[in-house]
Amino acid sequence: MILILLGPPGAGKGTQARVLSERFGVPVISTGEILRAAARKGTPFGIQAKTYTDRGELVPDDLIISVVLDRLNETDCAKGFLLDGFPRTVQQARALDRSLADHGLRPDAVLHLVVDREELVRRLSGRRVCSRCGESYHLVSRPPRQPGVCDLDGAPLIQRDDDKPETIRQRLMVSETDTARVAQYYADQGLLSTIDGNVPPEQVTAAMLAAIPGKAEEPVS
Repeated sequence: MILILLGPPGAGKGTQARVLSERFGVPVISTGEILRAAARKGTPFGIQAKTYTDRGELVPDDLIISVVLDRLNETDCAKGFLLDGFPRTVQQARALDRSLADHGLRPDAVLHLVVDREELVRRLSGRRVCSRCGESYHLVSRPPRQPGVCDLDGAPLIQRDDDKPETIRQRLMVSETDTARVAQYYADQGLLSTIDGNVPPEQVTAAMLAAIPGKAEEPVS
């Protein structure tokens, strides 16, 4: 099972990725998590990538392609994977297609989450993440049990630099054009399904399952 989730920051890709990962038993490959882990470790790649994300800019294609394709060669991806946040450009999509074709593979489905811009700003500006484990919360829709503290490990919650309102607007502007091009790239291959991300998460999951070949009949837990 190879699935790709497309959509702007704050569309709910991470939430849906976790649900689909558990359902199909495949790992989530999140470029955001890869980048943040590298930044926390202070690797040369992580430091370089953070200079882009802190400005609300996309990390250059060549850096992202190399890191993601290396990750897909690890053993836990042997039976499939779910991509969250990759590909973000047509160049990345073509590189992924070439890599998959080398193994006789192609995506089973590409699910494009579409959300109103005002809703995206609301979601992102209210998001807080654990400074230690990275667990995500929202001040309105998913607050922690104790304000400012992670439910899982008690570490302080922080607002990521790329979740501040001025950076959010820049991120959305940068991502919209590229996402539209990637969506069209997969639409031309007959792989794209557009999913309304404005509705409650359970409805989004049901719509995604209905769009995956052979999975429409499965109930949503």
